[in-house]
Amino acid sequence: MTEGTRIADLDEVPERGSYLFTARDRHAAETEIVLVRCGADPGVVARLNVCPHEAQRLDTGDGAATRDGEIVCPRHGSLFDARTGACDNGPAAGTTLPEVSVAVEDGAVLLTDDDYTFLHAGAREADSGPGSTSHLGF
Repeated sequence: MTEGTRIADLDEVPERGSYLFTARDRHAAETEIVLVRCGADPGVVARLNVCPHEAQRLDTGDGAATRDGEIVCPRHGSLFDARTGACDNGPAAGTTLPEVSVAVEDGAVLLTDDDYTFLHAGAREADSGPGSTSHLGF
């Protein structure tokens, strides 16, 4: 039996798009992660929900755009291979979407990455932290 925390049923991860969840990283920061289908075993992969080129969220709450096994950055259209996370085109070329370890067991997707603790399905809470570290208010 695989050790991990249940994220969702595999059936909840759409064939096209993504399943968004929030976890706490090893620095105690809330981090958004997406589950997307891929051709490699176990059939789903987890990636951080941010384009490494410009900190753009890939899934803003309606599912990340996917096409032919690739995740599409909504800002510049860069395409990331869902299996490897690698991008070889557009402004994000040469970058990789970081992977978060998951497993599938008995039809459930489990978070198995020791660097993350599952918090809840969906996006981070809007007021989960400061929008700015500046001492100035607007």
